[in-house]
Amino acid sequence: MIELSTLFLTILTAGICLYYFVLSKFSHFERLKVPHVRPIPLLGNMTPFIFQRESFVELICRVYNLFPEAKYVGFYDLTRPVYLIRDPELIATIAIKNFDNFCDHRNFVSDQEPMASKNLFGLQGDHWREMRKLLSPAFTSSKMKMMFGLICECAENFTNSVVTQSGKIGKTYNMKDTLSRYTNDVVATCAFGISVDSFKNPNNEFFLLGKNNFTFDGRLSIMFFVHAHFPLLTKLLKLRMFSAKMERFFKDVVSSTVNIRDEQGIVRPDMIQLMMETRNKDQGPKFDIEEMTAQAFLFFFGGFDAVSTAASFLVHQVATKLDVQNKLRNEIDHVLRETNGKPTYEAINGMKYLDAVVNESLRLYPIASFLDRVCVKEFELPPATSDGESVTLKPGDAVWFSSYALHRDPKYYSQPNKFDPDRFLNSNVNNSVYIPFGVGPRVCIGNRFALLQLKIMLFYLLWRCDVEPDAKTRDPIILDKKAHITMAEGGFWLKLGARKSKDLIAQYLSNEVENRA
Repeated sequence: MIELSTLFLTILTAGICLYYFVLSKFSHFERLKVPHVRPIPLLGNMTPFIFQRESFVELICRVYNLFPEAKYVGFYDLTRPVYLIRDPELIATIAIKNFDNFCDHRNFVSDQEPMASKNLFGLQGDHWREMRKLLSPAFTSSKMKMMFGLICECAENFTNSVVTQSGKIGKTYNMKDTLSRYTNDVVATCAFGISVDSFKNPNNEFFLLGKNNFTFDGRLSIMFFVHAHFPLLTKLLKLRMFSAKMERFFKDVVSSTVNIRDEQGIVRPDMIQLMMETRNKDQGPKFDIEEMTAQAFLFFFGGFDAVSTAASFLVHQVATKLDVQNKLRNEIDHVLRETNGKPTYEAINGMKYLDAVVNESLRLYPIASFLDRVCVKEFELPPATSDGESVTLKPGDAVWFSSYALHRDPKYYSQPNKFDPDRFLNSNVNNSVYIPFGVGPRVCIGNRFALLQLKIMLFYLLWRCDVEPDAKTRDPIILDKKAHITMAEGGFWLKLGARKSKDLIAQYLSNEVENRA
């Protein structure tokens, strides 16, 4: 009887402790007088996403919009309080002016996966600074210019495949899969020096590894959620975000690339070369194969999935907005005439409407729908509202910026949900409220590379192919309620075929010959 009483008291005490622990967690913003949505015990404000009633991106956007006068609002990521910053000036203060107080991202992968945890995104403090300084020269304009021909070759392979397979009749394509093949080939050649044609060789190992491991609407999305919210559980059960097979593959690729370059004296303008060169320096960081592999993996991950997703949204917009497509095709044809059918780096980068179309697509569907920062030094936030009080952030506190919500705020963009590239031609966009690649020193290091891939792909596609909606095309786009990232429900489906209009370059050259005669 005494044992049962002891057990009952133990359970009761544990229950009371758990209750007050949860209560203290969910009264955080109420105590601080920060505007917030009342949370559900244990689930916080994530309930609509967990039960797949609302996409994660739109959930954050809805909370952002509930308090239009607040500088920031409170959000419960399960039991974790997060400060969702709304005010652009405060975002700049945190991400730029006071960067040293918020220099880290939260790393979502445990250190038992060095390839995924030791890359530039996950690195923190001085180690991040050293790696960023080392890798930055790989993404300068001069390096992009050197890679231009390689990217164009991948775009040619892509459009050659479309023209060959579909002819002028046209064929329905899963654009995410198709564009993943293009971005896979670009990353393989520009980062690893390996020529891969995923259209002629659809089952190459590079592409299959990416396809099987970087799909956010399946296992990866679940593992991302578990790693982000239950890190101790993932360590205890040794749950991996990415397979050991993938880690071995990338380590073998990097090792063999380094060995071949050492033996044959090969030098290429890429990130692996830059990391190799640190081995002979007397001072500064030196990176071993494991760290090289981690950086190369991040480059592949970002290039394969994030850029192909952005490309899918971009092509969808162009296919479903005929006026935009016609205007863009006219600009492309003009460039082709000016360059005699041999577009140059300068010509494509100088295309104002192409630039506006890409920028507008990234405004509506930014690659990173929200950006996170972790406080590493105490920082005082101003009052969230006029009748509020200032808040002191402590090390470990989480801060988010919703680029998706900011980009669709009618306070900064007229008709924010409309696809209107002209807003970027008329200087109507304030850079402080346009952050598709992030903001401050932690801005995406590969943003120039991503933009170049997108522009070259779209240039070649409209040059050589017709792009139009298919019966399977969903317009307007509905965001996937299962994925953490910005993704279309049901995927991206379009009809592609060889361009039916007369070859303008051949016509131009023919007219030139006749005029001279």
